[in-house]
Amino acid sequence: MRQIVSSFLLAFHNIRSHFFHTLLSVLGIVIGVAALVSILSLIDGMEEFAKEQITKTTSLNSITIATNAYTTTNGVRVKKDTVFVLGYDDFLNLKKTLTKPCSINYVAQFSDEIIFNQKKVGTLLYAFGSPREGLSQDMIESKQHVAIVNKKFAASLDSSNVVGKTITVHDKTLTISSVFDDSGDQPRVAFPLTLMTSDELHNDMPTIVVEAGTIEDVGELTTQVANWLNGKFGKGNFNVWTNSARVEQATKGFLLFRIVMGLIVGISVVVGGIGIMNVLLISITERTSEIGIRKAVGANRRDLILQFLAESVTVSVFGSMMGLILGVLGTMAIVPIIVAVTKVPFYANYTLNTLGIVSILAVLLGIVFGTYPAIRASRLDPVEAIRHE
Repeated sequence: MRQIVSSFLLAFHNIRSHFFHTLLSVLGIVIGVAALVSILSLIDGMEEFAKEQITKTTSLNSITIATNAYTTTNGVRVKKDTVFVLGYDDFLNLKKTLTKPCSINYVAQFSDEIIFNQKKVGTLLYAFGSPREGLSQDMIESKQHVAIVNKKFAASLDSSNVVGKTITVHDKTLTISSVFDDSGDQPRVAFPLTLMTSDELHNDMPTIVVEAGTIEDVGELTTQVANWLNGKFGKGNFNVWTNSARVEQATKGFLLFRIVMGLIVGISVVVGGIGIMNVLLISITERTSEIGIRKAVGANRRDLILQFLAESVTVSVFGSMMGLILGVLGTMAIVPIIVAVTKVPFYANYTLNTLGIVSILAVLLGIVFGTYPAIRASRLDPVEAIRHE
């Protein structure tokens, strides 16, 4: 240990003696590491931003169940001849099998034209199989011919009071029972899903969304749902996914992007490593007599290899730390420009992973590119080295 410490102290002394020479030689590593730190911190920031957007717009507690209407044959996506659709009775039976606290919603969403006063009006249609404001469980189970509409739809009918008026949806005459307020800018109409025929359900396939009470219950509820579907309809007829899977997919995508960009930037880091090797080879030439004297007074090959590896690692760490500082300062300057141009609340994320990568990279570069100069110095003949001028 004492020998290692003395080797690094000697390395610091030699680097300080040739500071500007060393500084110019490590510019490649400084630039390479700065670019690597900038890219990793920006990608980490993008990943965090993507996760925040996913969690804000969707719930990580939800489990979505939808009909799988396609199969893959020879790499081609083909529509199935037989497609299974979850009917209202299936929805009730599934609801009974779930043992964890949750809420469950059953809805078919599509767009179509409805008729009001012999006039066709385009709108978004929602067929609910579970209660919501304006549609009670009794309305759904008794198949009442009622509909609820939003304010946007009511305004499009040019009628002062639409409650009690009738509209025609899929040849069914429905009475508007209430108007609900929502933040949507499109006309919406909702009615009991139990009014839809089997053919209509096959055309506009419903979706079931299970909302777990806690995120810890999502895994078990997903398993229960999948087991029930596979037992009743067989495997592959329904897709079951969670929003946490979207987060995992985003994470994998950013990991791939991080690796690809890291490999590209790594080229400049390798060039910087070659610069370290060049510095050490020049140092050996300048200090040949010194090396010969050290060997003559008892220094062995191991001592010289350790000394030059210590110098190489020190130079590499010095350049990497400068690159780290430059990379952080660079991203701090770049991010405000990105935010100003894109109007997106984006930020760079400096993680311990980035610091760890830079630290490991600094040591590896020093060892890899310092090994050859160290071995070359250790093989010098002491007599010939002392005579060297």
